[in-house]
Amino acid sequence: MRVLVVTAVPVERDAVTRAFGDGTEVSVRGVPGAEIHRTGPFDVLAGGAGPAAAAASAAFALASDRYDLVISAGIGGGFTGVAPVGSLVVAGRIGAADLGAETPAGFVPVTDLGFGRAWHFPPGSLVRAVAAATGAVSGDILTVSTVTGSAERATALLAAHPGAVAEAMEGFGVAEAADRLGLPALEIRAVSNAVGPRDRDAWRIGDALAALTDAFGKLIPVLEGWTTHHDRDHS
Repeated sequence: MRVLVVTAVPVERDAVTRAFGDGTEVSVRGVPGAEIHRTGPFDVLAGGAGPAAAAASAAFALASDRYDLVISAGIGGGFTGVAPVGSLVVAGRIGAADLGAETPAGFVPVTDLGFGRAWHFPPGSLVRAVAAATGAVSGDILTVSTVTGSAERATALLAAHPGAVAEAMEGFGVAEAADRLGLPALEIRAVSNAVGPRDRDAWRIGDALAALTDAFGKLIPVLEGWTTHHDRDHS
């Protein structure tokens, strides 16, 4: 099984690759300066922050090689009471929380405007297996272009998306790229901060990166087991 893992920034990429030890570096065709860390079944790329950069980097990487699964990974904000700081989350659904239009009646998602999509759906059996192996909370992970910085915005997001467990900035873009090639996508996040008022002193980025490393250290047998079951179900 070949897996492309797309993070936003190099520290997230390095947290993932620490789970596997030494690998090799290969260039991504069409992305100057972008390097994939290749080790075992995983190719890990720091594709840039935000959904557009993530989608573009993932698309170039997917065009350069053949993969069976694409994972958006990194740290993110967890919703209070659902995903505490230091915990892991895995997306049951990957959503574009702010893709749409503002109207006098409130926000209207892009699907209600009559075009596009707002959600991607990772394979349920894989989500359950990852959650069981890592202790991750499963739920909706929201992709946003602007990180939440107020209690009011956090409340509004939860009101619109009551199944949300976390927010980040890249998952939907990675899933869009994967979908273009008919590949399944997964999103895994370690929670570094609470969604709400921006308080950098309360962030635990180091703990979140360590949790991300630990999670990926447990994924190889999960993916091997899921691949065997998945192939059998679709044979």
